[in-house]
Amino acid sequence: MDKKELRKKQKALLSALERHVYEHKSYLIASRLYETEEWKRSETIAVTVSNFPEVDTWQIIRKGWEEGKRMLVPKCVPMDKELNFYYLDSFAGLEKVFYGLFEPAPEKNILADPADIDLVIVPGLAFMNSGYRLGFGGGYYDRFLVNYQGSTLSLAFQEQLVEEVPVQEFDIPVDKIVSEGVVMKCE
Repeated sequence: MDKKELRKKQKALLSALERHVYEHKSYLIASRLYETEEWKRSETIAVTVSNFPEVDTWQIIRKGWEEGKRMLVPKCVPMDKELNFYYLDSFAGLEKVFYGLFEPAPEKNILADPADIDLVIVPGLAFMNSGYRLGFGGGYYDRFLVNYQGSTLSLAFQEQLVEEVPVQEFDIPVDKIVSEGVVMKCE
């Protein structure tokens, strides 16, 4: 199955999750995340602001604030296909952009130095045990991760764990995958 077909299949599968099931699975994933060594030792964490049916990261951002962690969220730069991460200390610092996504408003937030990021929570639609993932199609995270030296992990519903995703030479695997059923150290 090619990337386009797999993306379509995964989006349909996730969209079929009933809201109460989605909420409970997101809660279980977040609970497992907070138990990881990566979460515990990280002071500065980069994470996307989720949009249903992605694993809910709003609660994760709140938990980070409660624990005194510096939470960063990405702003896409479509012209360069790059990500810039901004410190977020309030959801009021977000703005709605294309596809109904929320990103930091640059005028309301402080740009972060990528070298200060301890953990990047990398989004995706499908994940293999090896840590390779099928992203949303822009290649933003793979470009960012080329020069990133810290920890990476992804949050995934069990439905997102698959046998195989198409892998290309520029794809960069994550170190760990956290799902509602398992925390998997990638091979």
